[in-house]
Amino acid sequence: MKCLLSLLLAVAVCGAGAAPLPEAAPQTQGIAPERLERLDRYLASTVGRGDYLGAVALVLRNGRVVDWRAWGHRDHERREPLARNAIFRIDAMTKAVTAAAVLMLMEEGRLNLDDPVAAYIPELRELRLADGKAPREVLTVRQLLAQTAGFGADASLEQAPDLDEYVRRLAALPLAAEPGTRFRDDHTGAVVAGRVIEAISGLRLDAFLHKRVFLPLGMRDTGFVLAPDQRARLAAVTSTNADGQLTPAPAANGQRITPYLNGAIGLYSTAEDYARFAQMLLDGGVLGGRMVLGRKSVELMMQNHLSHLAPPTWDQYGAEGYGLGGAVVLDLARRGRLGSLGQFGWAGAQSTWFTVDRQERLVAVLMLQHQPQKVLGDPARPSVRVSNLLYQSLTR
Repeated sequence: MKCLLSLLLAVAVCGAGAAPLPEAAPQTQGIAPERLERLDRYLASTVGRGDYLGAVALVLRNGRVVDWRAWGHRDHERREPLARNAIFRIDAMTKAVTAAAVLMLMEEGRLNLDDPVAAYIPELRELRLADGKAPREVLTVRQLLAQTAGFGADASLEQAPDLDEYVRRLAALPLAAEPGTRFRDDHTGAVVAGRVIEAISGLRLDAFLHKRVFLPLGMRDTGFVLAPDQRARLAAVTSTNADGQLTPAPAANGQRITPYLNGAIGLYSTAEDYARFAQMLLDGGVLGGRMVLGRKSVELMMQNHLSHLAPPTWDQYGAEGYGLGGAVVLDLARRGRLGSLGQFGWAGAQSTWFTVDRQERLVAVLMLQHQPQKVLGDPARPSVRVSNLLYQSLTR
């Protein structure tokens, strides 16, 4: 009987976490419907003229869905319309999930952000710079999440079969910079943070995220591997050839993005699932009455952790700092687009994007599967125009 009650409770909890996001008419949430239609028309036209194979956009204001649509096709052959519940590689949007998981362990008193990483991963105790000298600064957990760890790039890491081997290979490589002295947008810090989660929790990273993040938030279609019945919803990845035409790009087909569990770029998700995570952040760590993170932890996550650097920004405009797992808007004028100070979010390599605006009580998720020819932050990226079209629709 005790086992049966436990099973029923687990099912009830899972069902409660998966309750649909509430919906509302845009005008009731301070959004002009005719102006919001500009966003929808833009995405319809850019997909229609062949810039992208398909797109899904989801917008929430005050915790209510005010716009959620899909355009285009799921497959290269354009036989299957793209559905709102299509599954995408979210790439670097994984970093915010990993950061939230680390903060959960901090809330339990199991780590501090400025703890040495070597306290949890002894293999990284003897890191060296390129000149063979030990770094002056100690590598910390905070630096892993803020992308200031000082790691360099090395192709040998990408074929590591698991996280244990990943950190062993990493330990043999020289640091590219003193920890904490330079921002570098890469995968390594968040991957190592995933190994820290494993070392402290005693769970594999996928199991920890499923238990502590995905299940409580009702993120049923998010994970490192897709089940066979989910793969029919996986959106195809495209790029653009020399003639400007869409062309198929390599895809993971629902398997792991890398052989190891990748806390930087490894997750698949849907617009709805990721919106649930983003709405949790907007509401101070709570969704559907369930507290996943504390309010003060979310505040810490969305602070600029580059404030000690000169300049304290990561982007080409000097407008955005970086928090734990995402960018933080510091200067609207330099940024040159509509938004809010303190707005938090990030983009993935396949053109996915999310934003969390606590000032405007706004969440937006854009799902594409396109490998752009431009670098991250370039104004040609679709998220820039989407952001402007979203914010111009606000009436109050």
